Amino acid sequence: MSDYHEPVLLQACIDGLNLQPGGTYVDVTFGGGGHTRAILNQLEAGRVFGFDQDADAKANAQAIGDPRLTFVAANFRNIKRYLRLYKSEQVDGILADLGISSHQIDTPERGFSTRFDADLDMRMNQNADRTASQIVNEYSEADLHRILGMYGEITNARTAAGALVSARSNRSIKTVNDLKAALQRQAPRGKENKYFAQVFQALRIEVNEELQVLEEFLQLVPDVLKPGGRLVVMSYHSLEDRLVKNFINKGKFQGEVEKDLFGNELKPLRAITRKPIEATPDEISRNPRARSAKLRIAEKL
Repeated sequence: MSDYHEPVLLQACIDGLNLQPGGTYVDVTFGGGGHTRAILNQLEAGRVFGFDQDADAKANAQAIGDPRLTFVAANFRNIKRYLRLYKSEQVDGILADLGISSHQIDTPERGFSTRFDADLDMRMNQNADRTASQIVNEYSEADLHRILGMYGEITNARTAAGALVSARSNRSIKTVNDLKAALQRQAPRGKENKYFAQVFQALRIEVNEELQVLEEFLQLVPDVLKPGGRLVVMSYHSLEDRLVKNFINKGKFQGEVEKDLFGNELKPLRAITRKPIEATPDEISRNPRARSAKLRIAEKL
């Protein structure tokens, strides 16, 4: 579906995969299938696995109708398990377009957007138990402070957490407008939209365990990539990009790269791009979501 989500940096992603006509590739964030379609267009035999935990994405895979595509209705933290199930334990390339899709943002009832009043949901997997409303109403003030500061990177996380706890003591915070009303006095004058976007980012990351999922996925990448295989990851905020950058450059998320007795670095990947690839002003004008995108490419050693 072309209106589901316009892929960001599409050609750079495809170039980064260094596609082989008969290769096997994984799009771990299938969504509307835009990246997968572009990959399939350049393959001959080959095979593509499309992972997505969002039930809405399955219809898009069916619409492509290509026998070379296998849709996997699962979170990409389970990539190794499912590839083994499909007898494709090692692949030639993996693509991850992280974050939230335009479709999810533009579907009011999903509760991802500050633009629409709806239930505070924010689950990418709609079968998951925990919603944003449960977090806002049930987390301790200390835990709300932690996620708003760490994942939303707002400067007044402590007072915002206190405001939520105070508001919910009167009545539950169930909708987007409930949440905005509870934090209206905390939002900087004239920067309310940015502030609420950061709060929503924090809740969405917590609901979907996005950073934990990313860490688990990256640690599996060396096992499922063939030597010379490519990893292409596009992130949209510094928390994701830092994890990707550190894992590519150091083989770990914190600390310095380990070395053997001869001083050789012990890491499974090498960076193809020294700095992240970013969208051009022209692409940003056509697709504002591209503004914050950072694309990193690595190769299995």
